[in-house]
Amino acid sequence: MRKWIVATLGVAALALAAGAFAITNGTPDGNGHPYVGALLAPQAFSDGTWEECSGTLIAPKVFLTAEHCDEGLSRVNVTFDSNYNASTGTTYAGTWHGDPDYNQAQGDPHDIAVVVLDKAPKGITPARLPKLDQLDSLQVGDPIVSVGYGAQSVTQSQGGKVLNYADVRYVATGSVDSTTPVWLKASMNPAKGDGGTCYGDSGGPNFIGDTNIVGGTTITGDMWCRATNVDYRVDTQVARDFLGQFVTLP
Repeated sequence: MRKWIVATLGVAALALAAGAFAITNGTPDGNGHPYVGALLAPQAFSDGTWEECSGTLIAPKVFLTAEHCDEGLSRVNVTFDSNYNASTGTTYAGTWHGDPDYNQAQGDPHDIAVVVLDKAPKGITPARLPKLDQLDSLQVGDPIVSVGYGAQSVTQSQGGKVLNYADVRYVATGSVDSTTPVWLKASMNPAKGDGGTCYGDSGGPNFIGDTNIVGGTTITGDMWCRATNVDYRVDTQVARDFLGQFVTLP
């Protein structure tokens, strides 16, 4: 298990060091969501076992993730192993395509990307995308299921906060707090029985209830992963304009 101690890092530095967000107050996913995979960090930045970000197979050879996971490489690798091991794991190579309009705006950051895989993973049926504006019908309290790889908990040590990573795909259920024209915001407050996302796994899916429909991709949240999971809606016209270049939209 990997651990990172973060005592003095600011929010921006922590995001850079930890990469993104993952799953807290959840359980190992096993074979529950086989179409959810991990974007693997380049060897130059890890020992080869670091799942840098997560994503979802949304077509036989198209892997949906977040553009801020981009390391500037045109060729990347992903895995769909629920418990990835660098020595024995199965990986798939592909080509990175990010939204060229990606920005740091508070409105719509266009934080979306896909990896077009060289070959389709065997035995995996892709997840589904939502229809245009489908998330507009969500109500406060509706379940949102987050899946990803990365930090499952944040604990305290003498050196500061500790992010604990098992390098295993996890799943947790949160609940809708609100939606905006761009964002889906879900409670991951453990006091309410909710789970959600944390450092180590942006780009991962947030499913609408118990369906395999990806409502949004994980982008950010509160610093210590105990309040709000903030996801980029993939049912908007902007997201669909980008995705429509690679997949057939519902």
